[in-house]
Amino acid sequence: MICAGIDAGSRAIKIVLMNAKTHEVLASGHTDQGVTQAALAQRLLEQLLEQVGRRRDQVARIVATGYGRNLLDFADTTITEITCHARGVRHLVPEAMTIVEIGGQDSKLIRLNPQGAVRDFAMNDRCAAGTGRFLEVVADRLSVELGALGELARRSQSPAVISSMCVVFAETEIVGLLASGTAPEDIVAGVQKAIAARVAVMAGRSLDPPILFTGGVALIPGMVEALQSALGHPVAVAPQPLMTGALGAALLACRREGAARTH
Repeated sequence: MICAGIDAGSRAIKIVLMNAKTHEVLASGHTDQGVTQAALAQRLLEQLLEQVGRRRDQVARIVATGYGRNLLDFADTTITEITCHARGVRHLVPEAMTIVEIGGQDSKLIRLNPQGAVRDFAMNDRCAAGTGRFLEVVADRLSVELGALGELARRSQSPAVISSMCVVFAETEIVGLLASGTAPEDIVAGVQKAIAARVAVMAGRSLDPPILFTGGVALIPGMVEALQSALGHPVAVAPQPLMTGALGAALLACRREGAARTH
């Protein structure tokens, strides 16, 4: 039998299919988020099942997580993304103690205990200035692709100071910096530094290494270096950082399916 984990994030839907007994990942994929979240997730699920030659009725349990998890009415249950990211990262990196997850609409700092359970967490979901949305705004304003931001930031000699805590005001601040002749690379470096600084505020004074960086923003070059500078600790990017939430959801689906079978 198969279990599935679906992470319905604010910018993308991610799915992992897993063998319920061996926990082997059979297939994974993602698609852009949209208005019809349930339909998009169903379509991606069917595509992945077709890839591995399985049928929908062979999926024993589906766990949904993420921003839009409650809209996926075909899932068997929902679990918070805090728990799912913790489970997914610990599966990939068993020694992980702290997780930084930055997605499209929020950022999280998750502390784990030695057994891998969530000890506590902090979350910024009130302002997009500490999330991937901020980087999207900057890329759009500078007319460059998201993937090009890292190369721009690496060329910076003097990162701009971005003081606004709201992405709307920050965009206005960026317009002003451009008008005053500030180089685009200094603006990008300043934005990455500002996002990392917001994570550092959530972290407080003490952090337990190893620190793993996950979420879609972990794929943007330059962000891990900005985090390391802000946190004062080495930071490693989790394997397949976009998929850790869906992976954790799939693992939890398998665990619940196994528990159900023993009763």
